[in-house]
Amino acid sequence: MRRILIIGATSAIAEATAREFAARGDALCLVGRDAGRLAAIAQDLGVRGAVRTATATLDVTDFAAHAGVIDLAERELGGLDTLLVAHGTLTDQAEAEASVDTLRREFDINAISVMALLTPVANRFAKQGFGSIAVISSVAGDRGRMSNYVYGSAKAAVSAFLSGLRQRLQKSGVNVLTIKPGFVDTPMTKDFPKGALWAKPEDVAKGIVKAIDKGRSVVYLPWFWSLIMLVIRNVPEFVFKRVKL
Repeated sequence: MRRILIIGATSAIAEATAREFAARGDALCLVGRDAGRLAAIAQDLGVRGAVRTATATLDVTDFAAHAGVIDLAERELGGLDTLLVAHGTLTDQAEAEASVDTLRREFDINAISVMALLTPVANRFAKQGFGSIAVISSVAGDRGRMSNYVYGSAKAAVSAFLSGLRQRLQKSGVNVLTIKPGFVDTPMTKDFPKGALWAKPEDVAKGIVKAIDKGRSVVYLPWFWSLIMLVIRNVPEFVFKRVKL
């Protein structure tokens, strides 16, 4: 049985992943901003098989509150061995280009808050000698594109942070997983036209659980995004800067 803390638990991918964990009898602490929604999800997970559920509200940019939420999860679950970080916002690129305040807010949510949460959890897991850290980054972080380079830059920072953290913790019995989804059909992307490259949250969730169980380092979901991004990363800059992406 895993004892799992999920930050951003009301997101579509996180909820679908929590259902996968619940079905096999794991214990879950769900953290997000909407107390009512968290309670409803927790009740559903109990019906689905979760051995224990707990909830807590958190504004991830309230950095002083992070430690208290981590302590609560550890206390409520009788220990903590897995962290899934799934919170984030889809940045309005035009607004971020026009406003430094928006730029800073988006980085606080999508990058700095993630790093701030990972730091104390990483130290706890290293001290206890085991644990699994999984963080949803994005394929958008693999190369900056004019359509979303603020969001992509934040995700690139998270991916680089995770790479270093993984190297640091590999001798401590702690695994660090970077999750890079492509296009996922969620409420956050409801206004986007959908096509063949789009995945359902339930399919991404299955991939996340499998990657955590196998102790993977990096996973693209669905898998074909690893090939797509290999091509995009290797387009010469003199060509890339003339392409509208």
